Amino acid sequence: MSLDGTYDAGNIFARILRGEMPSVRVFEDDHVLAFMDVFPQARGHTLVIPKHSTARNFLEEAPENVGPLLLGVQRVARAVRAALTPDGIAISQFNGAVSGQTVYHLHFHIIPRWEGVPLGRHGEGMADVEELKGLAEQIAAKIA
Repeated sequence: MSLDGTYDAGNIFARILRGEMPSVRVFEDDHVLAFMDVFPQARGHTLVIPKHSTARNFLEEAPENVGPLLLGVQRVARAVRAALTPDGIAISQFNGAVSGQTVYHLHFHIIPRWEGVPLGRHGEGMADVEELKGLAEQIAAKIA
């Protein structure tokens, strides 16, 4: 899909927000929902999405929503760091298919990185849900 288009209210993240699809939730406030990526590229890979937006990508997001969204991303990234003590954290966000975007609801990836541990391929290998629940609990416990 290109950078331009119509928001699809049936996308997986919209369905998670409406409670129509399960997710392993980490954090939620008035602006964002954070949950574990079921196809993680690394242990602790967490997604953060805006709750009240129909932006397909960052370029479409209303300016007044950007601040609260990025504060949520930062808050969750800090908790991932505190819970899992990675050597680094990649925070990424894709706009359009050519960039790597596969779900057209604005979202950020928080991916913990450890020295010498290769990054997995996106969308390969579904994680064990019980392991995700344990990671979510560890991260949630560190939310400030």
